[in-house]
Amino acid sequence: MLKLSTAPHLNTPTTTKGIMLDVIIALMPALIVGLLVFGMGALQVVITSVAGCVLFEYIICHYFLKSNPTTGDLSAIVTGLLLAFNLPSGFPIGLTLIGCFVAIVIAKMAFGGIGKNIFNPALVGRVFLFISFPVQMTTWPKPQAFNFMNTDMETGATTLGILKHLKADEFAQIPELPSYLNMFIGNVGGCIGEVSALAILLGFVYMLYRRIISWHIPVYYVGTFMLLCSIHWLLTGEIRHEPLIHLLSGGLMLGAVFMATDYTTSPMSKNGRIVYAIGCGILTYVIRFYGIYPEGVSFAILIMNAFVPLIDSTFIPRVFGTRRK
Repeated sequence: MLKLSTAPHLNTPTTTKGIMLDVIIALMPALIVGLLVFGMGALQVVITSVAGCVLFEYIICHYFLKSNPTTGDLSAIVTGLLLAFNLPSGFPIGLTLIGCFVAIVIAKMAFGGIGKNIFNPALVGRVFLFISFPVQMTTWPKPQAFNFMNTDMETGATTLGILKHLKADEFAQIPELPSYLNMFIGNVGGCIGEVSALAILLGFVYMLYRRIISWHIPVYYVGTFMLLCSIHWLLTGEIRHEPLIHLLSGGLMLGAVFMATDYTTSPMSKNGRIVYAIGCGILTYVIRFYGIYPEGVSFAILIMNAFVPLIDSTFIPRVFGTRRK
């Protein structure tokens, strides 16, 4: 992966494969929780997504670009995992493969492969599936922790879905929401990889320790959203605006830690990353509270991906050996 920035250009032993391997390791806690909560359905989606992304990238490289396949750098596996993490556990195999095709062929390889794509491939695949197949993308199997072999799960609404469709006069009869503990550990309905805040935090700490990412994007992203959400909650007092519920529900933490921090589609400078993260937080808040969808993370990150070139051209890092103007 080629990353252009101002001097000095230092040679380090870090490789793309090594970075991707660390990201895969960081994703393991969320994967384990997803499998424990949703069972065989989640395993089927994950295997299909990872295999599909690797296969499509190999085909494009070998048969169309006539070059050595880039599947060895593990980036296709990361895309497959992130795409699966953004899907319900009962999602059909055929539709999962369509998402893999869109993510790899259209969002990644059509732009030249890793390091050249404008938008996060996994999120492009997820949004395409969401717009094209809304019924399947909003059919949520209920969590049945440790019932791994059960493939006939009941379906139910997610926490954000319940809150989104409540009317002003219905708060007295609000359905029972999951406890904060269940939302934190992941015993709730939702996409495979987004349900456990604890698992995502473990991955975040690991990537910080390995210096794969910096803290700026996740902290400013989540902090901006929580600030706006808190103001809204203080002004209205309605439970659907409670900040902690929104923090522990949906894809906010998964998106902030694993997808908004993507090297290729996020700004290079520290100040640029802060502006980018604040934009993601504002857009997520606007879509969740004023849009027709209960979730807005995927759309927010993709919109801010489009602004990354402008942000990079505005916040140019100081050239090594010179003073800042």
